[in-house]
Amino acid sequence: MLLRVLGREYAQPMRRTVALMTTTAIAEGLSYALLVPVLRALLGDTPGDAWPWLIAFGTAVAVYTALRYISDLSGFRVGSALLRGMYHRLGDHLARLPIGWYSAGRLGEVSVLAGRGVLQAMAVIAHLLAPFISACVTPLTIVVVMLAFQWQMGLAALVAAPIVAAIQIWTGRSMAAADAERSERDQEATGRVIEYLQAQPVLRAGGRTAERFRLLDDSLQEVQRASRRSTLASLPGALGLTLAVQAMFTVLLVLGAYLALGGNIGAAEILTILVLAARCADPLLSLSDIGGKLRGARSVLARLDTVLRTEPLPEASEPIQPVRHDLEFESVAFQHGGRTVIDNVSLSVPEGQRLAVVGPSGAGKSTLLQLLARFYDVDAGAVHVGGVDVRAINTEVLMAQIAIVFQDVYLFDGTIEENVRLGRPDADEAEVRAAATAARLDDVIERLPGGWATNVGEGGALLSGGERQRVAIARALLKNAPIVLLDEVTSALDPVNEAAVHEGIERLMAGRTVVMVAHRMRTVRRADRVVFLDGGRIVEEGSHDELLRRGGRYADFWNISLTPAASE
Repeated sequence: MLLRVLGREYAQPMRRTVALMTTTAIAEGLSYALLVPVLRALLGDTPGDAWPWLIAFGTAVAVYTALRYISDLSGFRVGSALLRGMYHRLGDHLARLPIGWYSAGRLGEVSVLAGRGVLQAMAVIAHLLAPFISACVTPLTIVVVMLAFQWQMGLAALVAAPIVAAIQIWTGRSMAAADAERSERDQEATGRVIEYLQAQPVLRAGGRTAERFRLLDDSLQEVQRASRRSTLASLPGALGLTLAVQAMFTVLLVLGAYLALGGNIGAAEILTILVLAARCADPLLSLSDIGGKLRGARSVLARLDTVLRTEPLPEASEPIQPVRHDLEFESVAFQHGGRTVIDNVSLSVPEGQRLAVVGPSGAGKSTLLQLLARFYDVDAGAVHVGGVDVRAINTEVLMAQIAIVFQDVYLFDGTIEENVRLGRPDADEAEVRAAATAARLDDVIERLPGGWATNVGEGGALLSGGERQRVAIARALLKNAPIVLLDEVTSALDPVNEAAVHEGIERLMAGRTVVMVAHRMRTVRRADRVVFLDGGRIVEEGSHDELLRRGGRYADFWNISLTPAASE
């Protein structure tokens, strides 16, 4: 599972680390083999003969110590390198997944995976792999030594191996449901904590600041219950492992006494074998704790594996470069969440013209923009850019042709300049300043203490909605793409910001092919053509004046939406 999640490029260093850790565990077991001649000499007639063996034992321990240091250091280094690689691999893969994959619940899951999850999974390499290999390989090496020294007792010790393995497998299977429930409850509780923090204004407005949030309380109680069930479920395995190891030691003690009484083995040999058996017991008993941590890590790895095996939108084997910038929907149908969102839509936008998409909420307006940008693939029909199906265009080439300004602007936690430069990172300073001026962003920058170096906060939280929109428009202007997609960007702005943003939008749209989702009629009147969408179908289309003369759905929508500002 770990190798599959890491990917082929990271498999080789991982295998080398595992081989080094295995060699270290074998060296540890073999070093204990030298206890046999040491104890035999010490308990014999000439204890002085133990000196050469003691020196050999000390040398073996020194070699083991050096190997352990090297293998642990390798584990830390490989774990750190793979952690970086894992973040890059996960990030690259998430960037290629269709936007429709990012449901609200999945965003929380990915957030947990990308944070604590990746750290927990990669901690296996740095912290758990070496102890796990040592707990498995070192006892087996010691058992092989016992077989070579006294086969009857070695064989008795070997019988414990399948018993311990069976207990570990049984424990893992019996814990699977409890571990899954615990993970699910943890995620739910995390969501409730975030919800509780976000709900503070509502709770305080309702005078409930001193009350507990029932949903959060219930969720935390479920976590407590799941933790209790998980702990109880792990007890039989831990007790079973302890009893199996103690039973093995008891059997060896009884068998050794029987062989000694029969004259088949001396007291020194019995003592030596019991010392070796005791060295087997410690790592075996640690398997219970290590196994629990590995199960938790494996659960995370399984979720990471599921995400990484999710197929991104397919790329064309021989991509085509569009040379024009006209747009076309050809009998397009699209379903989402079991509901038909776009139903047999056909329309075209000539290069350099503006199309306004109008309609009630849930009509599928924003989905049209998302299909143009290939956030989703259509279920039927085709979407063309410059006469080329978007599925035949390389994703990077397609996105280079399009500038998008959404209603809800997201800014990255950085400076204003860094967020504007996302449009075209290689732009020079004069181009960045010109884009800011065209978007009326320079007015904002002048009144901010930090100017261009002002930090916008996560998501742009330190700026107002209108200021964020100006940054987004400046970013789109700097990108200088021939196609512009606008998802009504002024619906929640005050009059001052709305006027400034409209000015920036006009400059953004000049000379470009534009598709705009419009809620305010002031925007619609500037379009060359208007499409009225309802229930995923085109109900009416034409120019603003034509549709008003027809007196249909668009005219009704216009009359309802008409305001003094819109009529000016």
